[in-house]
Amino acid sequence: MALSYNKLWKLLIDKGMTKTEMRLKADISTTTLAKLGKNETVSMEVLLRICKVLDCNVGDIMDVINEEAGNGDK
Repeated sequence: MALSYNKLWKLLIDKGMTKTEMRLKADISTTTLAKLGKNETVSMEVLLRICKVLDCNVGDIMDVINEEAGNGDK
């Protein structure tokens, strides 16, 4: 399983908000922002703070991708 935060970056563009503005409003560290940029895991608490700032749900900012789908190994 892999994560993708592409929805988050698109939502920021739609709302006219920079990553730095979102980081400051959601009170997350630069390290956590870097993890998001690398599609790495972050805590649910961080995701919920981002959702509060952006007035959205977790599914609006991330996707879980099944890397095993389509490779024939199940």
